[in-house]
Amino acid sequence: MKLAVVGGGSTYTPELIDGFARLRDTLPVEELVLVDPAAERLELVGGLARRIFARQGHGGSIVTTSDLDAGIDGADAVLLQLRVGGQAAREQDETWPLECGCVGQETTGAGGLAKALRTVPVVLDIAERVRRTNPGAWIIDFTNPVGIVTRALLEAGHKAVGLCNVAIGFQRKFAGLLGVAPVDIHLDHVGLNHLTWETGVRLGGPEGENVLPKLLAEHGEAIAADLRLPRDVLDRLGVVPSYYLRYFYAHDEVVREQRTKPSRAAEVAEMERQLLKMYGDPELAEKPALLGKRGGAYYSEAAVDLAASLLGGGVGSPYQVVNTYNKGTLPFLPDDAVIEVQAAVGSSGATPLPVPSVDPLYVGLMANVTAYEDLALRAALHGGRERVFRALLAHPLVGQYAYADALTDRLLAHNREHLAWA
Repeated sequence: MKLAVVGGGSTYTPELIDGFARLRDTLPVEELVLVDPAAERLELVGGLARRIFARQGHGGSIVTTSDLDAGIDGADAVLLQLRVGGQAAREQDETWPLECGCVGQETTGAGGLAKALRTVPVVLDIAERVRRTNPGAWIIDFTNPVGIVTRALLEAGHKAVGLCNVAIGFQRKFAGLLGVAPVDIHLDHVGLNHLTWETGVRLGGPEGENVLPKLLAEHGEAIAADLRLPRDVLDRLGVVPSYYLRYFYAHDEVVREQRTKPSRAAEVAEMERQLLKMYGDPELAEKPALLGKRGGAYYSEAAVDLAASLLGGGVGSPYQVVNTYNKGTLPFLPDDAVIEVQAAVGSSGATPLPVPSVDPLYVGLMANVTAYEDLALRAALHGGRERVFRALLAHPLVGQYAYADALTDRLLAHNREHLAWA
């Protein structure tokens, strides 16, 4: 089995490598190709990756290359984890929206739209090259904004599934609080990428006992602290929202915080400098503890599980939280919306499990953001200032024409080098 990782020079990659090494019985990778145009970073990451494989006794080979076509040739699956514009672009995404009083974040709001505009054309070009080289390969997208990028891939007819680590993070967290194995936790996870709620936490599978009320009663303070939301908000909701919901539920509070401290991008950039220095140490043969603060926790385990199921090994988990077409699962959304829910995953792809009726409290926000994502994708595919403005006006974190106009000007000014039409 051959896998290719596009964006393989990312500081995330040793997390992925560690999972491939530990879970080699689940996903027996014979050749892993790390593809990245940043040759110097790639060699640092590739060197550590080989040492991790060697230390854990993995017999597969790790190849590094800046040649995309060579890297994806013959791959059974291609994982996308790229960042167009790097941390410098992320820094901008997290700062210029604040000038208009809007949250600065790299995957939602105005910054998230900027990232989508930069990313979608690049991902579609990669996917077309994958299709020409190996039309049977699966594309697993971890590149944000995952919902919009996955919809772009699916609309273009690619064999693609989107992946996020939010759900597996909650699964591991809840398992620890309950003192059970993660495999025993099944989440009733519903929403869009980075706009999700855990409406049930079940023991043993989709039909198992719902222990969410017990979790909230006994561990509500700890869960709320992780989400940086008041405990009484969780009690009143009766569910556990993704931590990205804080940008919606406490928008003005977040903006005030962001204006008084360094951006997350600046923190991550400093971590990356330290991590790359560590990766260059020939004695290092495991992922360093600092990587846990970088983000992407449990990404490797989710990716291994998904790839194993898609590639027909029959050893992946029967149900996994993924991003895929709605197809009637949430009746209040269009069939071609991309939702993030539990799905049965196999060699033919992902089929969402039935979702119980959804509280109107979440329906409106999901429908609003779905409409924004549709407009955002049209802007990414076809360009044009007016399309950007319409997407921003539709976003619930913007929503006023004066803000949308001003943010459109700033978005274009900061992203012209990445937008062929601007």
